[in-house]
Amino acid sequence: MDQATTPRTRTVALLGASGAGKTTLVEELLHQAGVLTRPGRVEDGSTVSDHEPEEVARGISLGLGVAPFPWKAPDGLTYDVTLLDTPGSADFAGAVDAGLAAADLALLVVSAVDGVQAGTHAAWRLAADAGLPVVVVVTKEDKARADFRHVLADLREAFGDGFVPLELPLGEESAFTGVADVLTEEGLAYDKDGHHHTEPLPDGVAEEEHRLHDEVTEEIVAHDDEQLERYLAGDVPTAAELERTLAHEVEDREAFPVLVVSGVTGVGVDRLADLLCELSPDPADRTARVLAGSTVVEVAADPAGPVLVHAFRTLADPFVGQVTLVRVLSGTLRPGDRLVNTATKTDERVPGLFRLRGKEHLPVDAVPAGHVAAVAKLTGTPSGSLLADRTGPGASMTAVPPRVRPPVYGLCLEPVTQSDDDRLSAALGRLVAEDVTLSVDRSSDKTVLRGLGDTHLAVALERLARVFGVHVSTSPVPVGYRETIRKPVEAEGKVKKQSGGHGQYAVVQLRVSPLPHGSGFEFVDKVVGGAIPRSYLPAVQRGVVEAMEHGGPHGYPVVDLRVEVYDGKSHSVDSSDMAFRTAAATGVKEALAAAGTVVLEPVSHVSVVVPTAVQGDVMSDLSSRRGRITATASLDDGTVRIEASVPQAELSRYVLDLRSITGGRAELVMSPDRFEVCPDHLVPA
Repeated sequence: MDQATTPRTRTVALLGASGAGKTTLVEELLHQAGVLTRPGRVEDGSTVSDHEPEEVARGISLGLGVAPFPWKAPDGLTYDVTLLDTPGSADFAGAVDAGLAAADLALLVVSAVDGVQAGTHAAWRLAADAGLPVVVVVTKEDKARADFRHVLADLREAFGDGFVPLELPLGEESAFTGVADVLTEEGLAYDKDGHHHTEPLPDGVAEEEHRLHDEVTEEIVAHDDEQLERYLAGDVPTAAELERTLAHEVEDREAFPVLVVSGVTGVGVDRLADLLCELSPDPADRTARVLAGSTVVEVAADPAGPVLVHAFRTLADPFVGQVTLVRVLSGTLRPGDRLVNTATKTDERVPGLFRLRGKEHLPVDAVPAGHVAAVAKLTGTPSGSLLADRTGPGASMTAVPPRVRPPVYGLCLEPVTQSDDDRLSAALGRLVAEDVTLSVDRSSDKTVLRGLGDTHLAVALERLARVFGVHVSTSPVPVGYRETIRKPVEAEGKVKKQSGGHGQYAVVQLRVSPLPHGSGFEFVDKVVGGAIPRSYLPAVQRGVVEAMEHGGPHGYPVVDLRVEVYDGKSHSVDSSDMAFRTAAATGVKEALAAAGTVVLEPVSHVSVVVPTAVQGDVMSDLSSRRGRITATASLDDGTVRIEASVPQAELSRYVLDLRSITGGRAELVMSPDRFEVCPDHLVPA
């Protein structure tokens, strides 16, 4: 096939605040490409990318939606475009990370009504961290209170220079019927089917557009010495030349084009598709970054090279089981290929290849480098790992670890029936494989599911019931209080039971004292003269440990304890391991009752990054939670990092309250730190 007929690929991740119009825009792009006869509606639950019942019920994206479509651009080439529709809610940021890991370009979607929001800031930061080029599209220009120029000013104020408006709206709100092309200085008027034709610019727009054309031209040529020299000599570049130069600047993140559309009326959507194809970097010109040991290496997207595949997202399909979304970094992936997972060392056979379009499976015969596809039943390939030829250079490579998002919200799970209990562990394992921002904690006798927020866990539990058929009840995660003895004390533990035949006899003399917080447990043998035979001392220690685990007077496990056994008595016939275990446990209980205990509460280290404007509110809130501010630091992007020590009892819903205080513009990390004495009046009854 010649160059004009061979499809080139583009993978675009749509980012932005929840409700900015990403999913509606995807529908209209698919419609304009002829994939859909009519676009679906979020309100009807009929969209391609939001097809899961949990998404339909809430009317928002919760996972990573995949929507490929073909597009013939004005340059005469046909492109194979894959859209990755990401959620705007912070609870589902893991899907955003996965989309960015597979994309060539980030399309930042901003509402013309709501402007730059907390989700816009988060999306911009994530795209920058990923080093991805960014194109901005202002949506909802047909809605009441739409204001493109205000949004453009907001973008520049929030994120600095580099935004290059390539279009101006012709009319706004209900009068939005076309766009002015800044590079060609043409007016594009749209009919009701979303098709455009050129027409002269209205007098009210022509002057503004011409001024903007000069500004944009100067901005573009300023980054190309040869073109700048020609421009200063009076040789004004053509629109096509400017676009080619702009494409290089987009790839280098020196320029961020800004477009304007309506996903409902279709105005500007075909132009958006054209420019996504022409301004997006070609995968053949980009390299993927992987690890060879601890060294970062670049992998070229060569379809003829050795096969190297990145598994960037795992989905649980109720019909075919596990589905793995992959991007081919090198080589060409085909059904029947046998590869090795470079992290788990599991041999995998590719049973079949298909592309996802929402919930639709589209079989394919081969997937060359740079393309995204899906594979079923790769059970040994978790998200974020690589597949490679067993004998090729890729077998020694691993993926760059994905962004770590520590969980900040948890719930205790209790299976409803014995059948649910039997299947809970396996089902949770599959949930965590699907979403790496979920984690399961079984460090106590309870099963705790943790994630990024209340909606995150609510959706996970709905999927647990719908997809895996496992039903649970939930409760708040209990605070892991501990207790320790108040002061040193001596105590005696005694077991004396005789009822014919062998009895039970043991006496242990103990000195019990507190240790510094965090020291754990110390057992000291000070027995002399064989008062307790040495063969029974391990049983004494086990009895002490069992008593500590059983809990002190308040019912919490006992920690930071020094137990010295210095004397005792035994019987040649009636003594036994069980007798000394019981005597030791009794002695510890007697000591705790006699000396009393203090309750220790867990304290977490909290790190919060927030806008400087709300620093005072956040610090005040932390103080109201008995938190102690330990450090603050101003960051380069106008935010501040606040670090504090806060009792865990005050943090059960902190992530939700923090989002309310900051309008969603906060990054939170919490980690267990230490135990401190809980004030007596706050000890749970």
